[in-house]
Amino acid sequence: MFSRFKKNETPAGKPSLAPVGSGAASDRVAAPAAPAAKPAAPSRAAPAAAPAEAIASDKERKRKEKMMELKVELHKRLLENLNLAALESATEASLKTEIADISSEALSEMSVALNATDRAQLNQELYDEVMGLGPLEPLLKDESVNDILVNGPQRVFVERKGKLELTDITFKDERHLLRIIDKIVSAVGRRVDESNPYCDARLADGSRFNCMVPPVAVDGSLVSIRKFKKEKLKVQDLVNFGAFTEEMALYLQAAVSCRLNVIVSGGTGSGKTTTLNALSSFIDNHERVLTIEDTAELQLQQVHVGRMESRPPNVEGKGAVTQRDCLRNALRMRPDRIIVGETRGEEVIDMLQAMNTGHDGSMTTIHANSARDGISRLENMVAMAGIEMPLKAVRSQIASAVNLIVQASRLQDGSRRMVSITEITGMEGEVISMQEVFRYERLGVEPNGKIIGRFNATGVRSHYSERFRQWGFDLPASIYEPIV
Repeated sequence: MFSRFKKNETPAGKPSLAPVGSGAASDRVAAPAAPAAKPAAPSRAAPAAAPAEAIASDKERKRKEKMMELKVELHKRLLENLNLAALESATEASLKTEIADISSEALSEMSVALNATDRAQLNQELYDEVMGLGPLEPLLKDESVNDILVNGPQRVFVERKGKLELTDITFKDERHLLRIIDKIVSAVGRRVDESNPYCDARLADGSRFNCMVPPVAVDGSLVSIRKFKKEKLKVQDLVNFGAFTEEMALYLQAAVSCRLNVIVSGGTGSGKTTTLNALSSFIDNHERVLTIEDTAELQLQQVHVGRMESRPPNVEGKGAVTQRDCLRNALRMRPDRIIVGETRGEEVIDMLQAMNTGHDGSMTTIHANSARDGISRLENMVAMAGIEMPLKAVRSQIASAVNLIVQASRLQDGSRRMVSITEITGMEGEVISMQEVFRYERLGVEPNGKIIGRFNATGVRSHYSERFRQWGFDLPASIYEPIV
């Protein structure tokens, strides 16, 4: 009575999906979850919830438990009736119709009545379990979500507008969460288990995925997803968002167009990649640009772009392709500019050499809290690469390679700002000399926690003003004048 998706015979050796929250397709429905622990007596500072609110909360919890149990049973029936081999060629509409038919028949057999809203929600969740990433699918489709952070099966956080918040999304149990993790990593030819308890991967839409499973993850598997932004933010967009000013944008346009070597520095989630994407818009379309990343995130808007992505070793520990391997090969591909998504290890040697040997205008990002810290990070990475060089020689190499450090930061109110633009001007003795051209000045905090601040010039004229003029960018002297 089912269409072509009904399972007649499962191909020999074809692996099947395990039901939600179970280990095998033949498992029975999981027992209802144990009742929640009795809430502690309210303190004087936090009065007890009103009886009506407590009753409503308990009713909602029981409804969710019932829906989860139904989903477990219906998912098992789907696996018994769907032809898994035909799913790849199915259209979304036809598959949803098939799932709705199977679900409706099963609910009738179980004498379960659901309203239209609950039935539609259940059918969508079943579709997400079969074809998507289960409970994570709504978050992946939510454009307002930047990061998805899973701390075990019962606690799923998201980041919106720079702020973390707990969601009501949950997994049935740890096995359910592990099944979704396995679905992600197996799609890219990886695996996670006790012998290999962590993994980096890229989802089909380009989102960056990282996971760590027990026993290394103590309280349940940890999952982090940095969502891939489909829209390409331009410099004007960032100016409108208040990330930096028009004057700073003029300066950065001149710096990138004149082929200064730029490092974008900042902490996790500070907007380094977004800034790098925006800066790349100033690169001329006639230049050949090669990008190297661990996980492809850059969205360059030029015509002539070659993209490379490093590769981890396989299950046998072989076949790894590092960023350094990609960078060495890139130098043989006649690049005008090289952009490394993030420099974090021994590839720093090749990056500095590339910047020093004719590949002006190259760019990369690093993790650091300030421009001076960024220089120290570069020195440490050179040391970690096992290159035995006097410190003065290392600093001389850095000073001649790097021209500009753009510092990005995420403030405590969730806003992202370009807090500093600093030029490297050379060496003074054994110290790298630097000068800050623009900075973000914090003036206070509003009652709602929003940071009050302004962008300001430091009054220092750019070390590269003459170079800008020679390239046709005669910036007005007023952009360097500070606000009093």
